[in-house]
Amino acid sequence: MKIIDLSLPIDDKAFEVHKVAIERVTHKAGVEKFNRVIMGKTLSGRIKYLLGKRILKKEDLPDEEFLSLEIVHSPVHIGTHLDYSFHYGSKSEGRPSKTAEDIPLEYCYQDGVKLDLTHKKPNETISSTDIEAALSKINYKLKPWDIVFLFTGADKFYGSPQYFSDYPGIDISAIDYLLDRGIKIFGVDTMGIDRPYRFMLKEFLEKKDPKALYPAHFYGRKREFIHIERLANLEKLPAFGFKVICFPVKIKQTGAAWSRVVAIL
Repeated sequence: MKIIDLSLPIDDKAFEVHKVAIERVTHKAGVEKFNRVIMGKTLSGRIKYLLGKRILKKEDLPDEEFLSLEIVHSPVHIGTHLDYSFHYGSKSEGRPSKTAEDIPLEYCYQDGVKLDLTHKKPNETISSTDIEAALSKINYKLKPWDIVFLFTGADKFYGSPQYFSDYPGIDISAIDYLLDRGIKIFGVDTMGIDRPYRFMLKEFLEKKDPKALYPAHFYGRKREFIHIERLANLEKLPAFGFKVICFPVKIKQTGAAWSRVVAIL
């Protein structure tokens, strides 16, 4: 058995549009934070802390070290993650949208299929015709609940501004093609399923046509689907013959959730 990591990290040093911060409390500093937090639970404790009292000293600990602590401040759309219908709008298929904690876990452990779409250029979209052609090349017929990866190679730009500007989007016809064949989850190695901001916003400002903005995402209001964004290392996978695990982290009432997506060969 071989396990291939298909996930990108939450990295406070990488270039991101949204702010990401990771507060790191070291082993040495941990004891002071412990005192501040525990003593801060009561007014008398806060006063004692300010006066220099401590309930735990570094000398009380092995190697004078406490436990490390990392506090992550990050949108759920940073790092590899699953999006569900609440992200797309308040309703999907005429019903209240579902949040990421509602994703059926049985969808998240299924056979995987990789479709090579590395020929698609930025500002282009991946259509149903492209999906059909990619399937024909590998002589594979989709079956319900397959997890389909659309391989563009855009993950190589991760950490730079280019990651947000150079990748193809997904046409609604491709989403329909997958859903009509019983696909519950599909994934991309790009930062999103719509074309980059620079193309969508340019068209919107020129034509004043709202349909230019996030058509693939907004389509989730009409048809319910789950997709994975920010995959990586898809070049390491065969076209099929592998299992995918993509269980979402259980976060209350969010439109997306982080996942450590892996393939098992």
